[in-house]
Formats: sequence, C-alpha cells, structure tokens
Amino acid sequence: MDIDEEKLEYSLRGNAWKVYWLLLKNGRPMSVREVQKALRFSSPSVAQHHLEQLRELGLVAKQDVGGHYVLVEEVKIGILRHFVKLGRMLFPRYLFYAIFSTTLLILYFILIMQSFTRESLFIMVFGLAATAIFWYETMRIWSMKPF
Repeated sequence: MDIDEEKLEYSLRGNAWKVYWLLLKNGRPMSVREVQKALRFSSPSVAQHHLEQLRELGLVAKQDVGGHYVLVEEVKIGILRHFVKLGRMLFPRYLFYAIFSTTLLILYFILIMQSFTRESLFIMVFGLAATAIFWYETMRIWSMKPF
C-alpha cells in the first residue's frame, strides 16, 4: 500500500466514508442537500464539509453549473475491495461464488445423483460446506457496508 492509499484509508472513515459510498452507489452528481437528506445529517453544512473533504482528496469534483458533486475516481480500499459494482448496484464479490456453488449443487442433486453412495456423500458434504461458506462470507461482507 503506497502513501496515497494509506492517506485515503485514514481519511475515508466515518461520515466521509458514508458520503463516498452514497456517491459511488448512486453514480450521478448529487447536491449538498441530497446528500444531507439521504444520510440524515443534521444540516447541509455537515454534508458540505464531507463533500469538500472528498474533493480535497481528489475523489470528487464540484460542477461549475449547479454546484453538484460528482465522483471522479473510484478507489478499492477497505471494505470496497470485497464489492463489485454492476451498474448502480454494489454486490459482495462472494455473492457470485455463492450463487454459482448453489446452482451446481442443485443441478447435481437433480440431474447427476442417481443413488446414495460414498462418492455422492462426499460430493454432498463438500458442496454443502463450500456453499455455506460462500453464503456466510456474502452476508458478513454485506453487513459491513456503511448503510
């Protein structure tokens, strides 16, 4: 991790982290009041303070017309390393592994397993364990998101 990432990791916490997450998730320019309302800050000045903090870090820019703030750089630090962005939605990376392993396990039960043997028991135990681990990690990472 270089110095810039360390600085970002240190600076992006608390409410600044929530503001960054909101801008990343929405994927569109937002006004100070929109950020304030979305995050239920006590006043617009709190939202503006955190938006300016992100602007100083080079992560957002303030538009000349309208004064909206727009995300200019996406960084993969902290919990964001474990998320994948598809369109305007953020998903834990493990979600795709969980869906894939669950699908394969169901297909095995429906199409391939014809009788209960030692090999089928091994496949079932291994498949259920892997699927359970992926779903656990998905839920754990999902619970760490800012809001």
